[in-house]
Amino acid sequence: MPSRTAAQRPTPHHPSLTRRTVAGYAIGSLGTGGFGTLPGLVLLYYMTDSLGITALVAGLIVTLAKLWDVIIDPVIGALSDRMRQRSGTRRTLMLVGALSLPVFFAATFAVPAELTGSLAALWVLIAFVLSTTAFSLFQVPYIALPVEISGDYDGRTRLLTWRVVVLTVAILLFGAGGPVLRGLGDDPRLGYLLMGVVAGLVISLGLTASSFTAPRGVAVVEPAPARVADAYRQAIVALRESRPLRRLLGGFVLQALATGLMLAAAQYVATWVLVSEDAVTLLFLALIAPAVLVTPVWGRLARRFGKERSYLAASLLFGVAALSIVVAVIAPGPWIYVPVGIAGAAYAGMQALPLAMLPDVIAHDGRRRGRERAGVVSGVWTAGETAGMALGATLLALVLGATGYLESTADVVVVQPASATLGIVMAFSVIPAVLVALSILVLRGYGLSRSDIDVPAPSGVRASDGGEAGSAR
Repeated sequence: MPSRTAAQRPTPHHPSLTRRTVAGYAIGSLGTGGFGTLPGLVLLYYMTDSLGITALVAGLIVTLAKLWDVIIDPVIGALSDRMRQRSGTRRTLMLVGALSLPVFFAATFAVPAELTGSLAALWVLIAFVLSTTAFSLFQVPYIALPVEISGDYDGRTRLLTWRVVVLTVAILLFGAGGPVLRGLGDDPRLGYLLMGVVAGLVISLGLTASSFTAPRGVAVVEPAPARVADAYRQAIVALRESRPLRRLLGGFVLQALATGLMLAAAQYVATWVLVSEDAVTLLFLALIAPAVLVTPVWGRLARRFGKERSYLAASLLFGVAALSIVVAVIAPGPWIYVPVGIAGAAYAGMQALPLAMLPDVIAHDGRRRGRERAGVVSGVWTAGETAGMALGATLLALVLGATGYLESTADVVVVQPASATLGIVMAFSVIPAVLVALSILVLRGYGLSRSDIDVPAPSGVRASDGGEAGSAR
């Protein structure tokens, strides 16, 4: 059956953006924020300081699990598009991921006491791979929803702004509450298990509730990738054809690497620089409390000055704040919470604004092609974000290994060499600042503005790709 042309395809219907829709979509970030935060915060530390796994092996485990995520995300994206075309909704795939995740998440922190070394590492690897797979089944279609929920530039900003408000609250809840739950057990392993069970259930509740926000539309007969190879081909084509996608994704991945590195290093900063494991809770309070308050401000700035300019401003502010933390090498102390708080205010913009720009990229791409490929693009996006966050933990592991960090088991106390402390501070300050500076250079080529999104291209005229007239690149 011949495919319909762009002119023959029905115009997508976007229901009015009600408060209930905004709230329903935002609540999903209670789960995505929890899953994105807690493993990055405690998993590496759990392996090196409770299971006796070396820093390099622990970093390899996190990397392998996330690389698996990178491999399957484009496939899940294509599957999401195909299921929506057949059934009119992405909801089923989201529910499968939401309901299976808590089992695998709890298992990640349920390593039996008799297992140590390589056997403990294998247990964590298998459980965490299953956890990330379940999460991707929800996350990839979830990222694709905004372009189907809202059809205009400012509506998507509003939708994603409140999603990031919930996201920052979730980061605070899990970042501060996770270590508290962990500390309730007399045995560190039992504490981690309690944390995994409770956190997994809360994550699942948020994901399940948000799954019902997925719109139900009319099923269509247009083909979507049916084979794995087709899914990867579609992902590569999407990146090749859309310069705004390449630029936005490239900048966001670099920033995910920077924030993933800082997130993984936070527990080490608390333990070995501030000399208090409980300080990790204060670090998260300093990072997230300002973000909760400032996120709506970034939304207003985006409406006034545009998303791209506001995003660049947030990135610059974050980089400067992170760089200033390097002083902790010679003068560690409570003052560190001030630049962390400034970085938190900037981080709110670095989350809300690119997520609000992504559905603009999808809509712009769809208008040029005559058919949207939201699932494929969201799969590419999630794979890139996952890779960035995973490599953040890997980069930290490399820094710790290179600077002589000493791993230990829960019942052994060690003294870290000065070189390891220096490496921890650099991983929390200078290296993230450099990565964010590189992301700013990449983002300057993004090129889409309000006029590219809200004003349809004249009949018979192909919209330009972010300023490159007549080119798909």
